[in-house]
Amino acid sequence: MKLYHSPQAPNPDRVVYFLRAKGKLDEVDVEEVQIMKLEHRTPEYRAISPYAQVPALVLDDGTQITESRAICTYFEGIFPEPNLMGADPREKALIEMWDRRVELMFFVQFATWFRNAHPAMAPLEVPQSAESAAKGEKAAKKMAERIDAHLADHEFMAADRFSIADITLYVACGFCRVMKWAPHKEHANLGRWHEAMTARGFAG
Repeated sequence: MKLYHSPQAPNPDRVVYFLRAKGKLDEVDVEEVQIMKLEHRTPEYRAISPYAQVPALVLDDGTQITESRAICTYFEGIFPEPNLMGADPREKALIEMWDRRVELMFFVQFATWFRNAHPAMAPLEVPQSAESAAKGEKAAKKMAERIDAHLADHEFMAADRFSIADITLYVACGFCRVMKWAPHKEHANLGRWHEAMTARGFAG
């Protein structure tokens, strides 16, 4: 199987970090796709990923999977240990709940801010919208406050253990650098969590 990856892009990194946490990155063939060079929009790549999304996973039988969470779900199934998505219905629900909150209420909002405000994104976001950027920034920063409050009483994001929800948040915090924002340096609990995640070495 082959994983199409774009280094330092958050959705591809989410999958790579997930594989690292599994200790299985070396078992997957990885090919780089340069988003800023618009390689994801070429006819050749669209034959793999019709919506021009990165990452994309192509299985040995030719099956094509996009969406980073779906790819991680596949890897969770074939590489079950260590478990990162929940070992029972309760854990699975809590982990998915927080993973979706981080993705939809934090990362997507930040991405809206970034895509509509950063000059480098002008060729990809046509037209950019200052209003959308402002709304995204406000929503992302509000969610950072909520995550910080949650982490005041929790060592991990969900189910009292390390999971994909922590990976998603870690990747999102790292991506915030593109707008010169470091939420983990503004909020004490988020900062403590971020230091602990970095010490795990799962992202490096």
